[in-house]
Amino acid sequence: MWFRVDPRSPTPVYRQVVEGVKEAVAKGVLASGERMPSVRELAARMTLNHNTVARAYQELVREGVIEVVQGRGAFVSPRPPPLDRERRVAALLAALRPVVREARYLEMEDEEVVDLVRRALADWRQGRGGEGA
Repeated sequence: MWFRVDPRSPTPVYRQVVEGVKEAVAKGVLASGERMPSVRELAARMTLNHNTVARAYQELVREGVIEVVQGRGAFVSPRPPPLDRERRVAALLAALRPVVREARYLEMEDEEVVDLVRRALADWRQGRGGEGA
């Protein structure tokens, strides 16, 4: 499977599925146009509740990561044209704000947070994606 789900994680399982699929697409593990397993098939493979996977697929459709073709199934969406710089920056800032809030809650210094971002980027380049704390 392209990703793992951790039932002990504070992140809801459906969200872990969404992020796992998005990471697989970003890494090229899932290619544009590739057929996705059905909701029931993925739920069975990962021993997840059917409704959890259905919710994840709905979110992936909403985010434009996958598209559903009536009677044929779900497919990885074609990569959209890149957003202009302003929209990319806005999207990334929106994703980073909860991280910064958590860092503040944990009383981390600015430079420590920046170092962790650098570490996450290095992990990504080395193929470790979201793993490795």
